[in-house]
Amino acid sequence: MPVVALLALDGAPAHQLSTPAMLFGAASRTFYRRPPYEVRVCAGGGTVGAADAVAGTAHPAVRTAAPGAMTVTADHGLDGLLDAATVIVTGYASCPAPPPPDVLDALRAAAARGSRVAAIGTGTFALAAAGLLDGRRATTSWPDAAELARRHPRVEVELGDWPVADGPFLTSSGLLGGKDLCVRIIEEDHDEQTAREADRHLFLTLPNPSEALRADTAPRPTPDTGPAPDTAPHPDFTTDPTATWLEANLHRPLTLSDIAAHAGTSVRTLTRHFRAHTGLTPLQYLLRARVRRAQWLLEHTDTPVEQIPTTTGLGTPANLRHHFHRFNGTTPTIYRAAFRNLVGIFAPEDATRGDVDS
Repeated sequence: MPVVALLALDGAPAHQLSTPAMLFGAASRTFYRRPPYEVRVCAGGGTVGAADAVAGTAHPAVRTAAPGAMTVTADHGLDGLLDAATVIVTGYASCPAPPPPDVLDALRAAAARGSRVAAIGTGTFALAAAGLLDGRRATTSWPDAAELARRHPRVEVELGDWPVADGPFLTSSGLLGGKDLCVRIIEEDHDEQTAREADRHLFLTLPNPSEALRADTAPRPTPDTGPAPDTAPHPDFTTDPTATWLEANLHRPLTLSDIAAHAGTSVRTLTRHFRAHTGLTPLQYLLRARVRRAQWLLEHTDTPVEQIPTTTGLGTPANLRHHFHRFNGTTPTIYRAAFRNLVGIFAPEDATRGDVDS
């Protein structure tokens, strides 16, 4: 299970702790589930909370930024970085002073171990103070960019709304609590679809498709599929040759016999294979692939809703609406409008970002 360590220093904006936690949590609930992230909040340079001091424990605490400042007691100190695949330093003040030496040492050690090291907003000042960004490109919150460049002339400071990656280091302006930085990390770890789904789950007010999936796959005998166990598809199954063939032939009226003939096996063996790797029968897997394709077309193309059933093999607009509502909790038309409204609000430059989103 990949560990993401959120390193919080005194003055960290509270939403820069909550936004990454929600996004990495959402990444574990996509259509095909991936191994969940373990998200740790690690306090660096903070103090021991009052309750912990009385109890004799050593849980460190940090004070978040105003307005609405609060004391956050973390489960980990710098020890939480030791086995982290990704370390994210939150912002911690405007034009902040360098963090304590033990924090700088921990960041250098994480980089030396091969961890991906990232920073949200003014967290970039901590990476620069550790010498990790010398000779590299980086960004920070816009009001603090000039000061970052003045203090650290060996850092090539860039202004922009999108994360800047240079080697294993990733920095962002802190927009929306580092949302785009976290989405970029999820895409690097998995794929664009997983990243977009995590982003959608956080901001698009629609039911979670995986929740609908679990409810829909509760054991219930049917004439052609039999009971469906409540298990998660294996994340690597999309590379299975039969699954790949199904994805390329969604428009065809496929039967169990058609799929078994392509796989060169019996229907019984085919069904056992799909159940073992996905928890679904072949026809259940095919239906979900068709709905997922419809969702992609609604998000990325202007294909009229009336044409999508033919392209996806769902047959008729009524059939599309029925199955789409089962898995997404809304109609295709409402989904398309909601998704595009979301993109218009949070990613107005998507169409001009070039290879960033490709």
